[in-house]
Amino acid sequence: MARPAGGKVYDLAFDATVRTAAPYQRERASYRQNRAFAIRPQDYMRKVRVRRAANLVLFLVDASWSMAVTERMEATKGAIISLLTDAYQRRDRVGLVIFQKDRATLVLPPTNSIQLARKALEEIPVGGKTPLSAGLSMSYEVLRREKINHPDVMSMLVVLTDGAGNVSMTNLPPQEESNRLAEQIAQDDIRSVVINMEHAAFDQGLAQNLAEHLNAPCYTLSELKAETLYQKVREEITTA
Repeated sequence: MARPAGGKVYDLAFDATVRTAAPYQRERASYRQNRAFAIRPQDYMRKVRVRRAANLVLFLVDASWSMAVTERMEATKGAIISLLTDAYQRRDRVGLVIFQKDRATLVLPPTNSIQLARKALEEIPVGGKTPLSAGLSMSYEVLRREKINHPDVMSMLVVLTDGAGNVSMTNLPPQEESNRLAEQIAQDDIRSVVINMEHAAFDQGLAQNLAEHLNAPCYTLSELKAETLYQKVREEITTA
């Protein structure tokens, strides 16, 4: 593709420049004289060079005790490894934040190293309460830093949770606090996806509520497998 050069004379798109000048050849007869074809500076078209944008997928995973914690962690580990397997082609990076007990932990800083990912994913602590707000806050900070350091990277936050946060960082109720943080993430144009990990029989709509505050789609996967999560994430990236 090409666009007007705006007076610049480097990296010109020859074919687009000729097409732009072609309709004016008759009225430029006096200018042409000994020229077969008259091109003026206002005709110059520059090449539009397109490069493949790198992606950063940051997983935020609820590692507190729940009925689905084992399946959730296994699915997440498999998806991260699957995404990293493709990273060498797409220059993607993947990171992982977990939240459990009273804090969030950056288990895997953004990386395209499968070796580092496997090592970090070997032993992830599980159990305790659900500090969803802490997880959202840490994820937001990680993605903000990445946006500053790598402004061309397309970032996506993938949240695996039932949405039932029960630990606050401030004096606000846990649900209200997490909703406010989710809205802040959405306002900063961070693309997000929520994977509802609650069993359908016990679902209270909290994951859907979180997704609405994140301005994000919410997928309910009753039988979550690594391939399923990987495909959902890849579909969202390709439609970004």
